Amino acid sequence: MKRPILLAVDDDVSVLEAVVQDLRARYGEQYRIARAASGQAALDTMRQLQERQESLALIVSDQRMPGMTGVEFLERAREQYPEARRVLLTAYADTEAAIRAINSARIHYYLTKPWDPPEELLYPVLDDLLSDWKARHQPPFQGLRVIGHRWSQRDHELRSFLSRNHVPYRWLDAAASDEARSLLAERGLDSAALPVVLCEDGHALVTPSLDAVAARVGLRTQAASSFYDLAIVGAGPAGLAAAVYGASEGLSTLVIEPEAPGGQAGSSSKIENYLGFPAGITGSDLGRRAHMQGVRFGAEFLTQRATGLRAEGQYRFLQLADGREISAHVVLLAMGVQYRRLTIPGADALTGRGLYYGAALVEASACRDEEVFLVGGANSAGQAALHFARYARRVTLLVRAESLAISMSKYLIDEIERIPNIAVETRTQVTAVSGSERLESIRTLGPGGERERSASSLFVFIGAAPRTDWLPEHILRDEHGFLLAGADLRAAADFRRLWTLPREPYLLESSIPGVLVAGDVRHGSVKRAASAVGEGSIAVQFAHQYLASF
Repeated sequence: MKRPILLAVDDDVSVLEAVVQDLRARYGEQYRIARAASGQAALDTMRQLQERQESLALIVSDQRMPGMTGVEFLERAREQYPEARRVLLTAYADTEAAIRAINSARIHYYLTKPWDPPEELLYPVLDDLLSDWKARHQPPFQGLRVIGHRWSQRDHELRSFLSRNHVPYRWLDAAASDEARSLLAERGLDSAALPVVLCEDGHALVTPSLDAVAARVGLRTQAASSFYDLAIVGAGPAGLAAAVYGASEGLSTLVIEPEAPGGQAGSSSKIENYLGFPAGITGSDLGRRAHMQGVRFGAEFLTQRATGLRAEGQYRFLQLADGREISAHVVLLAMGVQYRRLTIPGADALTGRGLYYGAALVEASACRDEEVFLVGGANSAGQAALHFARYARRVTLLVRAESLAISMSKYLIDEIERIPNIAVETRTQVTAVSGSERLESIRTLGPGGERERSASSLFVFIGAAPRTDWLPEHILRDEHGFLLAGADLRAAADFRRLWTLPREPYLLESSIPGVLVAGDVRHGSVKRAASAVGEGSIAVQFAHQYLASF
């Protein structure tokens, strides 16, 4: 396969040569470096690349060019290569224009000249952007093939699991693909055996469990050791932050996560108010970056489900779904929350068959030219509405409250108002869903009364239910199941009976010493990704304090 291309654009020959040389010095072995002396010449080059079906990974363009500014060029370049990372080179005086271009041209970064030394001011930025591009880029396919039905819950769960773990795969619809039918016939399989995962070596996994798929694609399903300094349950923002800080500070660290890094935040189509990402970042990318960072520091990630917890002396034991057990000095509970289920007629039967909880981004492209309904009025619903609006003919946001302003950030409200194919219906709720093999209609109740509406896709973003039912009773929680920690424990009736140490619990410590709590699963937490990251980070400090007490 040909190497992808990095394109440098500048009308100043000396600056252009400097950019090319710096790109070649760092990336010449993995990428080919192309150049153009104007925006129009660069567009012509890109057209030629498209005709040859070449991959363009990165564009670095100067802002001040005659005939076509860098911002104007990058806006047009986005139409030809929408996935290419776009970087604007500016003089200091042009930084305001560059910031505006983040919205208008959707540039990914801007750099002020000069960028010397490149090891500090150029390469770290481009390394990050190219890592993002690689994660999204789809070269000629050489990975897994998944054959299934769009309206199958098991198929949906499998595709979501692969996507969230960044495992390349190609999905074939058994009902519409001749290739799928041919592949099934070659193996003597029929539609009753779906979903089927076809591996590169020809091996077929028939209606596999997620554990079996995880083992096949190389995800670790068994711990490398039986004991760790710090065992973290959950790889959402809180768990990932704790993994990075714990491992970087020398603690042997294990993260147990049954689905994928990122947690509920990992399904967010775009988080635009997270500090340090002016162009926004998808929840999936945030989870991927944090996972890579944790692995680099030595944290171990295990694709497993924790099913039990017990304490014996100074050790904490976690039981896993496969029957194995690991022990640790400190356990951090960071399981996050899940969206509450609809308790309406038809909901249970149609879950995964047109009714989904969370963004279900793997379904977005399948909703092309359809009408999509979303239930919820918080940020996660707003982010999903903006994402689905890129594919669906119409997106209708159903909100029980009087206004989006009650629970949604203003930047999302403003963006939703600017998108013509998003409609918002307030004081409206879904009262029933129906369909035989898949979702066919929903019933809504709003200011105009009750309505029956045709629908093939309904995505639900309501409430937050903690995942704590597997924990022992002596880990105290509130009436909703959220875990009590620190000062909140004092109000619990059983606290003094359970807590036997002379000291008070640490800020994030549960009713079992050495078992910490962080993120959305904690009673009273702020349900924001940045807050969860902060709690996961400081939990490691309390882990050190607890370890020092031995």
